[in-house]
Amino acid sequence: MNRLKPYLSKLPASLLISFLLILAMFSCKKDPYEIGFSLLPPSDTLNVKTTDTCTVEAFSMRQDSVRTDKSSTLIMGSMMDPIFGLTTAGFYAQLRLSSEGADFGKNPVLDSLVLVLFYNGYYGDTLTRQNVKVYEISQDFSYDSLFFSNQSLTTYPTVLADQDFFPRIKDSVKVYKTKLAPHLRINLTRQTNYLGQKILNAPADVLTTNSAFMKFIKGLYVTAKPVSGKGALLNFTVSNGVSKMVVYFHDGNDPQNDSLHYDMVFNEISARFIHVDHNGYLDASPDLKQQILNRDSAQGANKLFLQGMGGVKIKFKFPFIKALGKGKVIAINDAILQLQNMENDTIYTPPPSLTMIRQDSIGRIGYLIDNNEGSGYFGGTYNTSSRTYFFRLTQHFQKVLQNKYANSFDLYLMVNTPITNITTPNRIMLNGTTSLTPGNNSNRFQLKMTYTILN
Repeated sequence: MNRLKPYLSKLPASLLISFLLILAMFSCKKDPYEIGFSLLPPSDTLNVKTTDTCTVEAFSMRQDSVRTDKSSTLIMGSMMDPIFGLTTAGFYAQLRLSSEGADFGKNPVLDSLVLVLFYNGYYGDTLTRQNVKVYEISQDFSYDSLFFSNQSLTTYPTVLADQDFFPRIKDSVKVYKTKLAPHLRINLTRQTNYLGQKILNAPADVLTTNSAFMKFIKGLYVTAKPVSGKGALLNFTVSNGVSKMVVYFHDGNDPQNDSLHYDMVFNEISARFIHVDHNGYLDASPDLKQQILNRDSAQGANKLFLQGMGGVKIKFKFPFIKALGKGKVIAINDAILQLQNMENDTIYTPPPSLTMIRQDSIGRIGYLIDNNEGSGYFGGTYNTSSRTYFFRLTQHFQKVLQNKYANSFDLYLMVNTPITNITTPNRIMLNGTTSLTPGNNSNRFQLKMTYTILN
């Protein structure tokens, strides 16, 4: 190669690049499709082409469910979205002893039992009155089990709480002259003293270990009554055991000892999952119902919908991608899928990020190869300035052209995926696959590709 340097230095740049490309193809003995991933379009000499007219077929459809166990937050509330309709959420969670071997004394007398849930954010309108109901779980469940948003557990019929409230997300709460961070307090003795008495009268061996206690009291189901308008989904923290149930009591044998309490906590190792009900999208907008309930896939040309918490996903295909090179061998330099938010800013903020997965013809789910390069390369993060998302699918489409996948599959765009337990309630309406304005392609769901024709 050193002997060629004097001759190569005299060649025109375009001819030199062509020579080096051909040399790489034959000397390295690589599949020609593997060449060109990082090429920048140097000139028309290399037959570099760019197109943003690749056919994209996309439409929204209902998502079966998502994993919600071990979520970092507990979600409860109800929201009536003008586009997506009614969504109501609640959670099932175990309570653990704050200290094993608890002793309430010989004659504990119940004062009250209070569920304390510390706010950790919200989605929607917090000015709407909400109603929370609490039940005791009657079914065993464990931290190691997988749970999804459409699952539920059996509960005892006794209603422990039926309480109206306004979410005070930013207002601190004073408890016994101490100001605490914003939280929701639910009185579990206003309806009945049943659970408070059950705790104070528990056998000593039940209070010895957490495993014994969680068999005695399996946990709580905390849910909301569906709202008729607006509303919000409320996030509550489970970190460090700050959300908890507190039993307040006094010693019946000692009137002076009248301010006793004991904590039972939610924390990171408590079994828990979120249950979500979208009411079958019966309250959704006509456009959304036409697409996801009537399965009118043609409507994806106009609008596309996405919603988290096991709500709505987008399925899309690229039916003519293999005809891109018109029978010639091509190397894809770049392939970017762009999505545009169709709405202006509202209280229903867009998802901060989206996830793209593939599902093959036998139902197996996996991430795309480009995802391995990180979010900076792959994309999926919402750009607040342009109100767009992008996904880079360069390596994915290269493999499609190479017939590297044993089974055919479709791509899906989601807020939350079935293979993670990240639960986000955000939703968005996107521009469809055709231009909304005649002659203007800048605002449509589009795939822009740059590729090099090799032979």
